[in-house]
Amino acid sequence: MAQSQVTLDKIVALCKRRGFVYQSAEIYSGLNGVYDFGPLGAQLKQNIKNAWLKNIMNQPEEVVLLDGSILGAHDVWKASGHVDCFSDPMVDCMNCKKRFRADDPDFNIEKSCANCGEKKWTDIRQFRLMFESQLGAMSDKSSTVYLRPETAQAIFINFKNVMTSSRVKIPFGIAQVGKAFRNEITPKQFLFRVREFEQMELEFFCKGEDADKFFDLWLERRKAFYNEIGLNPEKLRMRPHEKDELAHYAKGCTDVEYNFPFGWKELEGIANRTDYDLSQHSKFSGKELSVFDEATKTSYIPHVVECSLGVDRLFLTLLFDAYCEDEVDGEVRTLLKLHPSVAPVTAAILPLTKKLSEQTHKLYCELKKKGYRVQ
Repeated sequence: MAQSQVTLDKIVALCKRRGFVYQSAEIYSGLNGVYDFGPLGAQLKQNIKNAWLKNIMNQPEEVVLLDGSILGAHDVWKASGHVDCFSDPMVDCMNCKKRFRADDPDFNIEKSCANCGEKKWTDIRQFRLMFESQLGAMSDKSSTVYLRPETAQAIFINFKNVMTSSRVKIPFGIAQVGKAFRNEITPKQFLFRVREFEQMELEFFCKGEDADKFFDLWLERRKAFYNEIGLNPEKLRMRPHEKDELAHYAKGCTDVEYNFPFGWKELEGIANRTDYDLSQHSKFSGKELSVFDEATKTSYIPHVVECSLGVDRLFLTLLFDAYCEDEVDGEVRTLLKLHPSVAPVTAAILPLTKKLSEQTHKLYCELKKKGYRVQ
């Protein structure tokens, strides 16, 4: 039996060879930190999103869907804190011009550049992670827009629209799956840290006194989700944040982490965001985002429990978790033991002759009509 040791290099090679993932613009030397998903990859991504939505939507509380815009107004990201705070410390090598994150554990400004061997560093400075553009023909502050770095803000600014146009009552959730963009200084580890990615986010709105209860409840539900899609529970852990690493808006946060070949890394974040988001947007927009409670005849700003997960990161995790090798007649073969709920192919027709018969094609069509993903 061959040694089934999965590595990042093996996953990258498998993705290219089998049509899961391609380097974007590869025939033009590639676009760093951006990837295209091939036939098997696109189907696997779609299955991941379907499984997440099914899990989120089948909970006892009401959860509705939103599909927000990718372009975001300057004032939205100013209110959320992204304009002022969403940045990473950056340093450049003045010799080879290669850029590094100053807070990367593998980087040391006291040492020579790992790329060229010289020790000529710029000062450390903050690098804004949002992609900025101008909307329309004008080019001033009023026309500044950003490609959204997360999907959550569209949910918060549409909270009152959803409340007034839907038959929902607190507690309820708004879920969204969509693209997000971050101008990462150093994309790395294949799909783990990229510049264009998809997020699956749930913002669950509740009364402040119930936030701790729902935070604990969603932790258990997220654990159950990973079991449903077949991830090895021995490679998963729930890591609560220490007080000094909590985001400024969070009362509590727990990361779901997976044991990758390059260490324990975050897969999903579950956070008690308090009433920070709705309060900020109410303050900056001047619009009332509170909810009136008929029972107490008082108004309040709902608190939020957030579950935020990257589609691409879960995609990569599933490949690591499913990767296996066996040996047949001295030849090492690679196989993926994916759970049926996410597997891109669920049935295969393998005739004993090279020519497909009419009966075989009929069976193929019947399986497709029943919802099987057939090769």
